[in-house]
Amino acid sequence: MNFKRLVKSIIKHPGHKKAAHHALSLKLLVDRTQEISKSDLLLFCTCRNECARLPFFLDYYRKLGVDRFLFVDNDSSDGSVKFLSTQPDVSLWTTKASYREANFGVHWLNFLLRKYGSGHWCLTLDPDEFLVIPHHGSRDLKELCAFLDSNKKESFFSIMIDMYPRGDVDLAVYNSGQDPLDVAPWFDPTGYYQERRPQGECWIRGGVRRRVFFTENPEDAPALNKTVLVKWRKRYLYLASAHLLSPFRLNEPHFPESLAPTGCLLHFKYLSLFLDKVQEELVRKQHYADSREYKRYADLLGTQTPMWCEGSVKYERWEQFVDLGLMNTGRWF
Repeated sequence: MNFKRLVKSIIKHPGHKKAAHHALSLKLLVDRTQEISKSDLLLFCTCRNECARLPFFLDYYRKLGVDRFLFVDNDSSDGSVKFLSTQPDVSLWTTKASYREANFGVHWLNFLLRKYGSGHWCLTLDPDEFLVIPHHGSRDLKELCAFLDSNKKESFFSIMIDMYPRGDVDLAVYNSGQDPLDVAPWFDPTGYYQERRPQGECWIRGGVRRRVFFTENPEDAPALNKTVLVKWRKRYLYLASAHLLSPFRLNEPHFPESLAPTGCLLHFKYLSLFLDKVQEELVRKQHYADSREYKRYADLLGTQTPMWCEGSVKYERWEQFVDLGLMNTGRWF
């Protein structure tokens, strides 16, 4: 069965219909999916002009236990496609279609998750996101997934922690292959708050984005809750990036009867690379809410607004997040 016929054959849930419709724009460039084995841990990612970030991103997750990567490249012009095509564990699709109309890439990845991820533990990430788990450095994701399986927990909740430099963003120069912690090791240790949304999911805001960019309208600050690690089933769907999953029980941080392990997702948006992204996005307008967040970045970053403050903490080890109440080890001793 060819790719287009396969896309049209999948379909009952409205979300899956939308995913299949938008998947028609995907062109399969490098196919290594036949090498996926039953026990493989998979990572799904959409990217655009992220070539500088990709070498460390791949190395980080390989060391953490990922076996196979499935990328959608959205019309990059910086060599990302050429680089990804040479990687022995990467399958690659390309598209020139609208990122915004594809629900900010969610429809593309939902289709690939349904086709290739079912039955696997799957990570769904951006190239500037780095998951930190309990016992990081001494245990890996395979061990975490085995623990979650043994407790019949199909998802792993995380809080996104925005990392930033001590000085101005334009001075936080990042070189390809470099650990982004070398450039932006600081984060806000407090100032996070959570609320229960209508469907019962835990919605978290705060951190440096609320403190610096949304001080006047904190209710507009971006969500920081993400469920990026899921034991995928064909009926599952991401609805709003990795912030919200269907069925809604997958968004719960903990087991019904006790605490489960949770993680922190280090987010390295604020490097010098980001300044060009902001200017591009003001033209493309492919992000959420007519790129409202990017307009705030353009206004404040242009005035050299510092993110670092006296309360900022430098990241050194995963235990810091446990001490601050941002991560739980749960029953995973």
